[in-house]
Amino acid sequence: MKTTGYNVRIAVDDRVLVDVRGFQFSHNEITVLFGESGIGKSLISRALYGLLDPDEFDVTVNDEPYEAYLNRPEVRAIRENSFFVFQEPSSHLTPLMTLREQLREGSLAKAPAESAILRELWTQEESREDAAIAADKLLDVFPKPHRPSGGEKQRMFLVMALKKIDMVLALARAGKECLFVFDEPTGSLDNHFRNVFLSLLLRRFKAHPFTVLLITHDYSIISEIAHAHKGLRDKIVFKELKRTTQGLILEGFDGETYTGWLHRQQREPSLRKNNTSPLLSVESRSAMFGRELTITRDQTGENECPLEVYPGKIVSLKAPSGEGKTTFLKMIMGLLEAEQFRMVLCGHAVSHESAGSLWRHDIWGKRMTMVFQHADEALNPASRVKEIFEGLPIQETVTPDMLRKHLGRLFDDELSEEFLNTRVFALSGGQKQRLNLARALVLRTDIVLLDEPFNGLDFESITRVFSMLSELQKEERGFVLVSHNEEIVRALVPEENTYFLRARNPG
Repeated sequence: MKTTGYNVRIAVDDRVLVDVRGFQFSHNEITVLFGESGIGKSLISRALYGLLDPDEFDVTVNDEPYEAYLNRPEVRAIRENSFFVFQEPSSHLTPLMTLREQLREGSLAKAPAESAILRELWTQEESREDAAIAADKLLDVFPKPHRPSGGEKQRMFLVMALKKIDMVLALARAGKECLFVFDEPTGSLDNHFRNVFLSLLLRRFKAHPFTVLLITHDYSIISEIAHAHKGLRDKIVFKELKRTTQGLILEGFDGETYTGWLHRQQREPSLRKNNTSPLLSVESRSAMFGRELTITRDQTGENECPLEVYPGKIVSLKAPSGEGKTTFLKMIMGLLEAEQFRMVLCGHAVSHESAGSLWRHDIWGKRMTMVFQHADEALNPASRVKEIFEGLPIQETVTPDMLRKHLGRLFDDELSEEFLNTRVFALSGGQKQRLNLARALVLRTDIVLLDEPFNGLDFESITRVFSMLSELQKEERGFVLVSHNEEIVRALVPEENTYFLRARNPG
């Protein structure tokens, strides 16, 4: 098996963005690449694919100028025979063309028809015929920010990539240089559609191997491959890009490290303790933005009930992408104005009629706090790391020792003076998310709302957050968890502590 190693350095205006040596993957194998958000996975893959602009970036690959690398015959072949699925499909779909036209644009015009792929990627509970009709209705849409949904746009991009693979295989070009890059291809998909995509990709790979680099934060892909595609396990390699004191390194990642850790986690035994009242109880029905939001005990939406959080317990809130989970959490937090909403927080009634001063003086940072899905919502980009706890309603004085005590739970050898003086905007996405978590959890509020707390984290950081939450439960604090990583949620939250959110237009 031919393995290619790359030394990649990428800089802008003398600021080094990426410097990694020995970035390796094998031809005609699938490399699944993990690593925290913003560490450089996407930038490296774009550089190797040939997508960076030499006038914008100062790039060397294997110590040669980027222009020379781009002119290599094998790199030109990669551009001709491959496809790159971008992490943010919205920024790569033009609003001036229908999706149907974009599915058949350029080299895709020579690819086999997309109807079969569309049918599979849109099938869930309904029949394949219904799925085909639903997908076909989208094809004449000019994409806008609000339509199609993020998940639909992502699936359309996957259709394009799978069409290109079919074209390469049909033309017997798989033996030539190719590199199919999937950058967070399932970030907006639920587990069902993620598994459908994996099945479509691996079915083609099994028929005729080709080179794939699949970048993801979803470690549960390891479990799905082990369960549903174990016959291909020797052709799928897991790796993790890590930041060390020596710089970026690419290491092999043993899938059993993840599955074994997951297996060792223990679920809590019950919903509540005897003779205790919930710290938080949110009425089953609320309304916002002209939609009714309903809390239920099952996915059918029939068993309507209040959402209750007891001391020392974590409850999870599930719903399809775009249904309104983040909106619901921000409503509870008093960050969005509801049309109808009632809850009891630590014995005090709160509703959509409550004064704004109640939230400011009695709730925010005292009774309840929130870990935002996107760390940039919580952190001032101009602040230094050592300043993130300043101004919070905490009794501790912010000192270097205090910083190292609290940050040390999520950071290790990064807590140098240089790191503490770094501006937030210069941090990676994973580092920002860890700061986001540390800043919220230091407040020691009765209730913590966790919106995708594992977002952008590597495996080590996930295990640290998991351990922190388990320890904080012992302090009788309550948590509401929203996360697309259902496998980790199941390990952290028992089934009886799971709620479902349904949104619908009234009438």
